[in-house]
Amino acid sequence: MLAPTIPHRPQPDSLWRAMAARSPVTDAPVSTGSPLARDLSVEVAIIGAGYSGLAAAYALQKRGVDCAVFDANPVGWGASGRNGGVVSSKFRLSFPSIASTYDLDTARRMHRLAHDGVRVVEQFVDEFKLERARFEHTGSLRCAHTERAFASIRAEADWVRTQLGDDSMSVLSREAITHETGSKGFVGGVLSADAGTILPLEYVCGIARALTAHGVPIYEATPILDMTRVQEGVMLRAPGGSVRAKQVIVATNAYSNLTQATSSYQRELVPFRSAMIATERLPAELDAKLMVNGRSYTETRRMMKWFRKVDGRMLFGGRDAFGKEGQATGFDALQRAMVALFPDLANVRVEYGWSGYVGMTFNALPHVGRSDDVTTFCLGYNGAGVAMASLIGQHAAALALGEKPELALLAQQGLRPVPFHSLRAPGVRLVAAWYQFLDAVGA
Repeated sequence: MLAPTIPHRPQPDSLWRAMAARSPVTDAPVSTGSPLARDLSVEVAIIGAGYSGLAAAYALQKRGVDCAVFDANPVGWGASGRNGGVVSSKFRLSFPSIASTYDLDTARRMHRLAHDGVRVVEQFVDEFKLERARFEHTGSLRCAHTERAFASIRAEADWVRTQLGDDSMSVLSREAITHETGSKGFVGGVLSADAGTILPLEYVCGIARALTAHGVPIYEATPILDMTRVQEGVMLRAPGGSVRAKQVIVATNAYSNLTQATSSYQRELVPFRSAMIATERLPAELDAKLMVNGRSYTETRRMMKWFRKVDGRMLFGGRDAFGKEGQATGFDALQRAMVALFPDLANVRVEYGWSGYVGMTFNALPHVGRSDDVTTFCLGYNGAGVAMASLIGQHAAALALGEKPELALLAQQGLRPVPFHSLRAPGVRLVAAWYQFLDAVGA
């Protein structure tokens, strides 16, 4: 029986891909690995060459553990190479919500993990000399679209300061927000100082190049078709060869359904489409007026939009439950939302549009744990994965080696599929439509 053919896809046609193509030719190319073409034996096999998988490989290589990384597509082909490049110290759940649902000590531990993620990005950038990734620790500004929303995020900032001893969040007035963003669409905001921006594709490919230079093999165009338990480990089958490993780390996140071998992990998630547009380079007067401090920016609507400047362009993104990856659906809606907030951009041409899937979990938190005695998984970054995936991949490596890292609410023993998973697509659309209605009426 012939093995199924898994198509090898190029990087999506995004601004990140265009910028990577313009990088200095003296450096290594974006591609870092070739397909597996022989049988192989390693201590730990890692499926997925995004932030999580590469961070796991980094941690294992540091410990002297023989490992290899496998991906059906190029390095960073999924969310790691398509996201908005926001390095944040938060979870989808707020820290006050975590404290009220669990307890204050749990909120403190989660707060520590969130900021640890930013430290890991800084470490990778420094250690691997990832200047091309352009990491800037500029902070992230959350912009309130109503007085009610402004009161809520002000209260959150005050709680974080008084209960967690964190002074990195500060409140900005309507006038300050208008001056900084160039938009009159907000009533105030909260700046989180421990955050920044990065070029996501350059970041993930830079890590991969560094790992390859340190002897970690990365096999692109190598889908793992199935996994079979064998004595003292597991056997992975790929089109070009088989891999015998003592432990496996699954780091495929919202793209776990690409092969049967990892499809069960998809049931942990509700993949949610995220779309982005990037304008042509802005005229000098607009460039000097909009987002003058070069941060990342989000808004408080339930169907949140986010924006930043990069390469002299406006980058504007948001969730789009009504389209599929690769379709143009949603790009026009994003442009209309962008112009509504920034009327000066009405006649500025959109030059790039791309999308991908975000791995959303039922409890709105990332999951890392063991699905059995030979397999560890990490997934579900809920739209805040640059820093958190860089951190959690290393914790997944520790779990695979039998260690017990501090994971607070992120720790999970065994798989817990999303209830009524087969109804996820219509369910997401229904929830998104309701959120859009609430946003429209200012609720």
